[in-house]
Amino acid sequence: MSKAQAEQQQIEAFLDAIWAERGLSKNTLESYRYDLFALAAHLKIRGRSLAGARRDDLLHFLASQMQAGRSPRSLSRYLSGFRQYYRWLLREGRIDSDPTALIESPKLGRGLPKALSEDQVTRLLEAPDVSTPLGLRDRTMLELMYATGLRVSELINLGVVNIGISQGVVRVMGKGGKERLVPLGEEALSWMQRYLQDSRPGLMHGGDCPQVFVTARRSGMTRQAFWYAIGKHAKTAGIVQSVSPHMLRHSFATHLLNHGANLRIVQLLLGHSDLSTTQIYTHIAREGLKRLHLEHHPRG
Repeated sequence: MSKAQAEQQQIEAFLDAIWAERGLSKNTLESYRYDLFALAAHLKIRGRSLAGARRDDLLHFLASQMQAGRSPRSLSRYLSGFRQYYRWLLREGRIDSDPTALIESPKLGRGLPKALSEDQVTRLLEAPDVSTPLGLRDRTMLELMYATGLRVSELINLGVVNIGISQGVVRVMGKGGKERLVPLGEEALSWMQRYLQDSRPGLMHGGDCPQVFVTARRSGMTRQAFWYAIGKHAKTAGIVQSVSPHMLRHSFATHLLNHGANLRIVQLLLGHSDLSTTQIYTHIAREGLKRLHLEHHPRG
């Protein structure tokens, strides 16, 4: 077995271990894999292996990424994955010291998540042509995302068995394998029933797929396909700014708070494990209230 193959096996063993320990998402594990392979390639040029890397080797890699235009957030992601990896190697007795121990994480400014206005959301929801099976599917996905605040990965991986039509809820498997029940709301429930009855059977052509949302090829929707769809419908809706699926999740939380929802309820609906993660939405809601006051109050 070559050194490269041995390193690859070691990376896969690490990923299996942290998946078992922490239940990380596929996307997080893929990011860790990609970053470790990038580091291994960089170290090879310097004549080192992953297990033999020193602090200055890692700093050299991070500096090269910064020069290539990577953001502080990307550098922080690299370092987070490397920390996990070298701590695992240390626990396994494969190295004697952790080369990431004395490396400080880049300081990150906490940007506010971008949300659409209620008018923009309405226009986006109404953009798909619901007279077609694909248009009805897209309308249902948009309605569901705005009604529930699901992450895009949760939306596309939603199984048919997870839809409780009679109860009006969806059972969602979130980050870390945590399950939560989220109410659909009358509007989203109505579109879901219509999609399941009028659109999905035609798209499936008698085939079988566990995912609720499917393509014309009888397979489950992908993240990329939904990103493309939402961008197309945003353009149809006349929304100039770039719109991502995550913006609907942000809009869901912001609009709930604007209309007086309790922060802890929003936390539960979003599936946040820490309330501080949800609190950032209060800043957006506050900015919206300030604008309303400025526009409509006689002394604004």
